[in-house]
Amino acid sequence: MSSETLLYIMLAGIIALGLALFQYFTKKQRLSKLNMLFSFLRFLSVFAVLLLIINPSFDQIKIAVEKPNLVVAIDNSSSIIHLKQDKSVLEFIENIKNNNAIKNKFNINYYTFGESLNASDSITFLDKQTNISKAFTQLNQIYKQTTSPTLLVTDGNQTFGNDYQFSSNSYKQPIYSIILGDTITYTDLKIQQFNVNKYAYLKNKFPIEAILVYNGNSTISSKFVVKNGNTTVYSKAINFSKNDNSKLINFTLPANKVGVNNYKATLVPLESEKNKINNTKNFAVEVINQKTKIAIVSNFSHPDLGVLKKSIESNEQRSVFILNSKNIINQINDFQLIILYQPNNKFNDLYSILESQNKNRFVIVGTKTSLGFLNSVSNNYSHAITNQTENYLAELNINYSPFVIDNLDFESFPPLLSNYGEVKFNIPFQSILSKTVNGVSTNQSLLATFETNGRREAVLFGENLWQWRAQSYLNEKSFNGFDNFIGKLIQYLASNKQKNRLNLDYESFYDGSGNIIIKAEFFDKNYVFDTREALNITITDKVSKALKTFPLILKNNNYQVDLSSLPPSEYSFVVKTSKENISKSGNFQILEYNVEQQFLNANVTKLQQLASNSSGFSYFIDNTQDLVNSLLTDNRYVPIQKSSKNTIPLIDWKYLLAIIAFSLGFEWFLRKYNGLI
Repeated sequence: MSSETLLYIMLAGIIALGLALFQYFTKKQRLSKLNMLFSFLRFLSVFAVLLLIINPSFDQIKIAVEKPNLVVAIDNSSSIIHLKQDKSVLEFIENIKNNNAIKNKFNINYYTFGESLNASDSITFLDKQTNISKAFTQLNQIYKQTTSPTLLVTDGNQTFGNDYQFSSNSYKQPIYSIILGDTITYTDLKIQQFNVNKYAYLKNKFPIEAILVYNGNSTISSKFVVKNGNTTVYSKAINFSKNDNSKLINFTLPANKVGVNNYKATLVPLESEKNKINNTKNFAVEVINQKTKIAIVSNFSHPDLGVLKKSIESNEQRSVFILNSKNIINQINDFQLIILYQPNNKFNDLYSILESQNKNRFVIVGTKTSLGFLNSVSNNYSHAITNQTENYLAELNINYSPFVIDNLDFESFPPLLSNYGEVKFNIPFQSILSKTVNGVSTNQSLLATFETNGRREAVLFGENLWQWRAQSYLNEKSFNGFDNFIGKLIQYLASNKQKNRLNLDYESFYDGSGNIIIKAEFFDKNYVFDTREALNITITDKVSKALKTFPLILKNNNYQVDLSSLPPSEYSFVVKTSKENISKSGNFQILEYNVEQQFLNANVTKLQQLASNSSGFSYFIDNTQDLVNSLLTDNRYVPIQKSSKNTIPLIDWKYLLAIIAFSLGFEWFLRKYNGLI
């Protein structure tokens, strides 16, 4: 409180006292106990009111003792059961929970991790994949500003994600590696890696690459066999020794049957092998009749051309050729879809042929597009010519009906450079993305599709798509999201199937270790996305004939069902609506493969290095008492006394109002009682 405020308070006290004495101690009034009480009450009332006017502030200091956190991150993947460490983990967690010294020194927080991190001490060991790197990334967001030593209870075997030994460098906490497993070396043969394309073409041969690894000291012989059903389609004798312990096998197989073809690759195991599961790999190849050929037509170079080619060809069923407006003329019948990148007057002949053949197309309009030419050749839409440009952000239309679209967080993407001006459509159309400027929607299409006279067309009013693909990678650490978005658009434009109210998005086969998600969109009769409908999926196991029904859950802009709990088999399914008689069916297959069962030992070396790099220590699960002693005696983990200062104005003190009311009320009551009023 400042000296100026103290002066005001003293002055307020003098004024309040003077007023009270002036009223009750004049020459006509005698000095009595009653007058003294009246004068005190009046002084109290006036002084309290003046204090409210001055409104001084007081500093309130609170002192709290904050214990350090102890983060316990537990590997919840099925490899823990496979290595027979599940009981040891449960006993370790129980010991931590019952240790009073640890509980008194730390705030203990339990997490489990597999594919992602979860705040829970409920351990099931059922996760199909392990991503330790992602666990560190998420923990770093939670404990960035605190002292939080971390117990990492794991076998150290990561099945996907970035290398956790390096990604953990950003996690500035001591890491204590609790190693699940042993360092015993077992004789083992395994298929280390298996590379095969997802699609092949009828009457062609598709390549396969297998990396076979031997862990042992003696010279041994085995055989690598690939079967299609009960038929052996490839076989090769393999010899290994201590020094010659890996083989790279390259071979091809014929694609003779359209559809999903299942294969089983086996490296014949030794009798003494402890883990024979990693000797087998199931895989599938979908054989298709033909490849969709797409032409990108442009008369100048631009990064967007390479990005479109890369995204479209990420689906092996498609091939892309970049041509100019002159070379495409004699080859136009070879392509199922034409992408016109920033057309100008030189595209006149090409447009004439496209119109005569009523061919599907995708038009990308940019700053080098001749809008006058585009307006003259297109009867379906026109773009105002202002000779000005603008940067437009994208906003997803969740009611878009022709196909299922995943929200890639388009609002976070960089703006596309576009021509400024209004776009008018002369026919019905649907916007996939709308233009926004500074967060305000312009109600103008950025990406739209329409159908007319049996032809499909899409128009993108912006360039620099390459920045979107780059941003998608920054957001998701993968190009898959953006590539799938472009792929779905191309798939829609390359066909002329009738629009449906119920659309499904699924794969023909799934790896047994991955997530199995089937997505659906349902639209009302006006083709507006309907969130009120209840969708159910009935799954039939083609082998056992067992039936299961699951509800589809509304998530973002589509319905989803997670079928990851289904065992490997072949399945057919039907998705039905509850309120209307609309359904759609399909088939898929789950391949038998568990990546968590491919390991024999804990990754001891990497876990020890991880602990050392973070100023922590590593312990095997059986030496937990040493861990407890280390945590309790480490001077880095001590309680921190924190003080917080809070400035409180007097006007917030409610009791002062009560004092004013009491003093005025009591004075009035006494004066009334004594007949002075």
